[in-house]
Amino acid sequence: MKRIVVVGGGLIGIRQVKAVQAHHDCELVGLVDPDMRIDAGADVARFADMDDVPDGVDGAIIATPTGLHTAHGVTAAKRGWHVLIEKPVSDNVGGADVMQAALTQAGVQSLVGHHRRYHASVRQLRAMLAEGAIGTPVTATLIWAMRKPDTYFEGNWRTAGGSPVLINLVHDIDILRFVLGEIAEVVCLPGQSLRRDGRIESGAIALRLECGATATISFADTAPSPWGFEAGTGENPNIGTTGQDMMWITGSKGGISFPSMSLWQGVAWGQAAKRTPVDVAVNTAEPLHAQLDHFLEVMNGATPLIDVADATRTLAIALEIEAQLRARLGLLSGH
Repeated sequence: MKRIVVVGGGLIGIRQVKAVQAHHDCELVGLVDPDMRIDAGADVARFADMDDVPDGVDGAIIATPTGLHTAHGVTAAKRGWHVLIEKPVSDNVGGADVMQAALTQAGVQSLVGHHRRYHASVRQLRAMLAEGAIGTPVTATLIWAMRKPDTYFEGNWRTAGGSPVLINLVHDIDILRFVLGEIAEVVCLPGQSLRRDGRIESGAIALRLECGATATISFADTAPSPWGFEAGTGENPNIGTTGQDMMWITGSKGGISFPSMSLWQGVAWGQAAKRTPVDVAVNTAEPLHAQLDHFLEVMNGATPLIDVADATRTLAIALEIEAQLRARLGLLSGH
């Protein structure tokens, strides 16, 4: 039995608490959060600070605001705890590097919560692309658009920023890296600010990948739509499920859309591409639970699906996107 403590009692932190409690191979030590008003369940031990947690912990799940990840990751490493850190791994590359150094020095393992990599259909997509199902990848197009309620930004750490780039798009960036490979170049354009607070809300992103393919991401947190990973896959209980595709990838021999895994193959424009039936891989466990399974394996010596060093590459791309969008917003507003 692995003894695990969860650090951070927000939406994802409470989901992690419940996941640990439900798992037969680990035991919840408790929840660390200075806000004792959080309802984590009557049977959950509470700690205001990581230093208050008793010895005998094997691993920590860090689900605090992004700006605290580095400090909490370093603290966990110094206590000899393996860590599962929510995405993004940090709010800056330097902080992620500091965390990696602390983990290496302590000899503990890391896993980062890009949980979409655990979706069976995502792994299936990656394998199909690698096997040449659509030939050489040429383009990828992603849409992530939803209308976040105004209360989402009120009275919390999102008030001062809350950009969807580091909260949401970092997942889409990581999926592109996972299924198509590393990203070599980024160009961005911001959209209009409907909330009138100068926050990044929407925009368009163009990417060039090292494999030679290009990709675009169209995003908005002000536009209700059926298109987005959460809506398409139904993975988030807080977001309505539509089952609609949100990513389309073309190649030299056809194309495929996700999450329906609609595969089209063809030769040239004179003949219509034909759809090839695909049995879509189905999750045998909820991705969050599959991630916890893997975290236990990592604590026992397995290779992490995505560790701090790997997640830092996703973070670097997200930060470059954020920087370009902020710079262009400043120009548009005259600052």
